[in-house]
Amino acid sequence: MKFSIDLRNVDNERLDKMDAEIRAFVEKTAKESGLSISIEQVSYFAPCPFEKGCVDAVAKGAKTFGYSSMDAVSGAGHDAVYMARLAPAGMIFVPCKDGISHNEIEDAKPEHLEAGCNVLLHAMLDRAKVAG
Repeated sequence: MKFSIDLRNVDNERLDKMDAEIRAFVEKTAKESGLSISIEQVSYFAPCPFEKGCVDAVAKGAKTFGYSSMDAVSGAGHDAVYMARLAPAGMIFVPCKDGISHNEIEDAKPEHLEAGCNVLLHAMLDRAKVAG
């Protein structure tokens, strides 16, 4: 039997601690059960915290329209992760049916996409004031 575990955290130290805890649990379980259990690390992506000003601008944009918002950790290889190496970056997520995204059955309602665009517009205008 095979399955995967996806660990995500904005802090590399915490990510390492999570990994160590899982490995210790697997080792203990293998010893107690007599089963052969192994862990294979397939990939690793270092945490990429986004620039505070961008994150704050997104939260401010959501608040402007009365939209709910929350900080989220994404480990997906979004373009923003790579752009953050070159310039300040942030991300905006919108709700998707059944929480499914990055999948061919992803389904976001037009009003949620409109909300995300409104937040993006206001976040960009906010950042333009800072830069200008």
